[in-house]
Amino acid sequence: MQLSLATGHRSHIPTLPRLPTSPSPHGPPHQTPHAPPQLLQIISGPPRTRRPASIVSVSAAAAASAGSSETPVKALRRLLDSPGIHQGPACFDALSAKLVERAGFDVCFTSGFSLSAARLGLPDVGLVSYGEMVDEGQRITEAVTIPVIGDGDNGYGNAINVKRTVKGYISAGFAGIILEDQVSPKACGHTQGRKVVSREEAVIRIRAAVDARKESGSDIVIVARTDSRQAESLDEALWRTQAFADAGADLLFIDALASRDEMKSFCKIAPSVPKMANMLEGGGKTPILNPTELEEIGYKIVAYPLSLLGVSIQAMQDALVAIRKGRVPSPGSMPTFEEMKDILGFNSYYEEEKRYATSSWQLSSQKATSYSETESLVKKDQDDQEPKQKAPEDLIVEVISPDAYGNYGADGSRGAFLGIWSRTLRIKIIGRDGFEKLDVRIPAGFLDGITNIVPALGGVNIKELLNNTAAESGGKLLDFQDSMGDRIQVFLE
Repeated sequence: MQLSLATGHRSHIPTLPRLPTSPSPHGPPHQTPHAPPQLLQIISGPPRTRRPASIVSVSAAAAASAGSSETPVKALRRLLDSPGIHQGPACFDALSAKLVERAGFDVCFTSGFSLSAARLGLPDVGLVSYGEMVDEGQRITEAVTIPVIGDGDNGYGNAINVKRTVKGYISAGFAGIILEDQVSPKACGHTQGRKVVSREEAVIRIRAAVDARKESGSDIVIVARTDSRQAESLDEALWRTQAFADAGADLLFIDALASRDEMKSFCKIAPSVPKMANMLEGGGKTPILNPTELEEIGYKIVAYPLSLLGVSIQAMQDALVAIRKGRVPSPGSMPTFEEMKDILGFNSYYEEEKRYATSSWQLSSQKATSYSETESLVKKDQDDQEPKQKAPEDLIVEVISPDAYGNYGADGSRGAFLGIWSRTLRIKIIGRDGFEKLDVRIPAGFLDGITNIVPALGGVNIKELLNNTAAESGGKLLDFQDSMGDRIQVFLE
């Protein structure tokens, strides 16, 4: 493979001293730089097959009919294949991501600069870790339905680290990942002292990312970023951009381009691969252009990395000044409490809660039937056990007082068990929420009716427990939790 830039734009890439030109069998050598054989092998790898537009492109009507069935990755690829330019503000937590989606944007970025500031309160100089980025990313992707492109920094190490990073971002729910060619520790591309790895290592990182995607069975969008414009030169940045495209990147990005002409030169590289712009607000190195101007130059997607963080900082500072002076922020400077509840989903929560309120009431009613109507249930159990065949005039009613029955056993003798009617059982039920559901005392003679009151006592031989219990009162016969999580206690009094 011969790595050169498109004819007609070669004037932007002068011959670099360390890369000798290669003679062409069809004429004089090109004036664009060619990679040495070992780099050509790294870049080329297996032949790359471009995805046909028909596979990844989804029409607006089809996307609308697909609804929620469209995955974030498919949604992002549809955006990249659709006409026009797409704006993506950068978020730094789940709330800011929800606000981006609520405002109507189709895509969102995570900003390492903003995330490092919000999560750690520290500058973007490589202090935030892979684990922290994945953890925050998962919270963000779970909060929204739009695709989120995650800042993967420099992959957090060598090619093997890059593969782990890509797989971790896939698992976290990201639709895309940005990988750059800075050395470690890395930093914001618009700050001083930027350094990049060699060409070979930079390309290997993208190759590793493509391999990780394939191994995962995912189609995550790989955004290849180079910081070599400020670290070395525009020529080097353009060379690397073409190499990244050939290595399999889906979206190309040169950070900190310094002029409109440089942006135009970038957009002419690898015309079939979309380009990403970065409008760093507040005074970065890249000119701030509006979306129409960016689209005319050739960009497909534009990130706004600091808008949300910047206005949040200013708003918090203003609010703190007001509070310090004994006031509260003015009504126009913040949403009302009702608006905040709506943004955070309180109203949706209340609506969903209603769906389960009826079921909860029915369950409570069933328990109330079991626990509150003790007397009627016990009476019903006694009635059911009465002989049905006797006529009213044949019934013999015998009244035995507990005292008399308690003094003598069935055979007229006294024993350790002085008669079941002389005992009282206290049944206490405490729900798993800590509230008392039942506290009732019944004669031990009603053992057969206890299971109607407390079904969980079915199968428990309380008579045997009574026989084996010491004569003195106050002993605990049972103490356990049923399948509902309620604590059931039975005491002998």
